[in-house]
Amino acid sequence: MATSRFTDQDSRLDELYGDVAAADLQPLWKLSGLLTPEPVPRTVPYRWRAEALSGLAARSGELVGIDRGGDRRVLACANPGLGGAPYATSTMWAGMQYLGAGERAPAHRHTPAALRFVLAGEGAWTLVDGDPLRMATGDLVLTPSMTFHEHHNPGAEPMMWLDVLDLPVVAALDAVFFEEGADAQGGSRSEPASAAERLWGAGPGLVPGGFGKARREAAHSPLLVYRRADTDRALAAQLAATGASEAQIRYTNPQTGADVMPTMRCEMRRVRAGSRSRTTRQAGSRVGAVLAGTGEVLIGDHRFELAPGDVFAAPSWAPYGLAAEEHLDVFSVSDAPVLEALGLYREREC
Repeated sequence: MATSRFTDQDSRLDELYGDVAAADLQPLWKLSGLLTPEPVPRTVPYRWRAEALSGLAARSGELVGIDRGGDRRVLACANPGLGGAPYATSTMWAGMQYLGAGERAPAHRHTPAALRFVLAGEGAWTLVDGDPLRMATGDLVLTPSMTFHEHHNPGAEPMMWLDVLDLPVVAALDAVFFEEGADAQGGSRSEPASAAERLWGAGPGLVPGGFGKARREAAHSPLLVYRRADTDRALAAQLAATGASEAQIRYTNPQTGADVMPTMRCEMRRVRAGSRSRTTRQAGSRVGAVLAGTGEVLIGDHRFELAPGDVFAAPSWAPYGLAAEEHLDVFSVSDAPVLEALGLYREREC
């Protein structure tokens, strides 16, 4: 009698689970892995070597025209842990853009915010809503969400730089919008200093007055280009003042002191030759790029050798640190502003 009762109950339970599935529902008591003691990212520690990035980008420049490349000739970094998605981490898109001598990448705009970090070379420039921004090694150029931008290379040599976008975040929120722009907005000449630099680039603590509340609370930095000379001076001064083995600066919005973008934090770290940086964990992922020097990066249980032009990805909560063989400068982008805005950011020294 008991066996019959249990058999009947099992049959009814099977019927329940069938009906639950048919209704596109799932029973929580049968699910596992939703709440974990620590993050379990799909992003894996990875490094893209400069030789591969620059060599394959140059070959693409020879074989693939701008039009054939979909108006931008870029090789996207595809993290092996993300199942073939063209993303460097689960929250950031990164890739190497190649612009040949005399080429122009036409204007467009989109909701994902983008930045350009020049690892080597000069001569190209980016036009952002009509403002020409000269590009050279070590410069950070911003193209905030829904600003029209185009790239020009009037020089005789090709130009390459690293692009980083918050595309995975915006796509996950179903908020991607894209528009093509008109023909060249600013002719074919770059100004020595952009309007954004002349207005907002006077130096720390020096910002123009007379702007209304809405302008002061803009989500992104009004300064659209940050020059290597300024970051180099700040890092050198910090090392001299502290006597430490490393220095770190954050690129900020001169109006508010906040991050340059509401979704991306940009930083530069310098480690003295023969020294090691602090090792930390942080919630959220990171994309790094070597501007100068050699050494290695620790990401979780992995150690990768580093040389100028290398790009790497660090998953959320993985231990992260640098060791310098030669004086080492590393630029990095993280999704920290998003986590901070949601009250989810945490960091810990290892």
